[in-house]
Amino acid sequence: MRVLTGYRRAATIVAAAGLLGGGLLTAGAAQAGVTVASARTTLEQASVPGTAVATAGDHVLVTVDKTVTGAEYNSVVSKVRALGSYAKIQRTSGTFRPLITGGDAIYGGQYRCSLGFNVQNSSGAYFFLTAGHCGNIASSWYANSSHTTLLGTTQNSSFPNNDYAIVKYSTSYTNHAGTVGSQDITTSGNATVGQSVSRRGSTTGVHTGTVQALNATVNYGSDGIVYGMIQTNVCAEGGDSGGPLYAGSKALGLTSGGSGNCTSGGTTFFQPVTEALNAYGVHVY
Repeated sequence: MRVLTGYRRAATIVAAAGLLGGGLLTAGAAQAGVTVASARTTLEQASVPGTAVATAGDHVLVTVDKTVTGAEYNSVVSKVRALGSYAKIQRTSGTFRPLITGGDAIYGGQYRCSLGFNVQNSSGAYFFLTAGHCGNIASSWYANSSHTTLLGTTQNSSFPNNDYAIVKYSTSYTNHAGTVGSQDITTSGNATVGQSVSRRGSTTGVHTGTVQALNATVNYGSDGIVYGMIQTNVCAEGGDSGGPLYAGSKALGLTSGGSGNCTSGGTTFFQPVTEALNAYGVHVY
């Protein structure tokens, strides 16, 4: 969703649960020669705005938001059913959009996002990671809405396709601990299906859930398509974009988008943090 708490509308994420028919829909026997990989390719080629295609162990999970209706929806269902046990579909009651407003608020231009993880390069310089759709909208980031405490400047951002950005801290700002709230972050890694995870954001604070699927291709419509996302049932709301996904002391991802809220629940997608760390040659500490 494109919402900025206390600011004008901008890309934000919210997630809603609401499974189709109360659960996952599957039907029929798969055609001969179908594999998880080929099923994923088939479903990605059929992707329309408002859908996400992800790998969930022994099947492909297609999540469909409320904007997919009529002939488009029927076409997706038909393709899922043709793949038998290799594909399942679920509907979410919200709308997939990028999210904007270690979880602390950061302000750029007229927008608010969330800081992901504090990081360093090999020379010891300090940076922080956030969402790419946040990095695209502002060159300078501040710790307060009045823009009097400069955090740093955007060095690079990648969105769509990916959803990560890096901001270099100003030398005048020295309070950049390697924590998410009170949780010390000491390492980074890749998420796994079924893993228990936590997310922190500047709008909704800390929420927990599980990883549902990996390598999700999410079609945000006019905002673009992102690839390789982590799909979870952790809720998020406007302003949580860019915030951290973690498991204990391990950094896992950056909040990208989804649908729903933290009252009814939701589906939220995260950019794997290891890709951002490798792209920028930095590490958590």
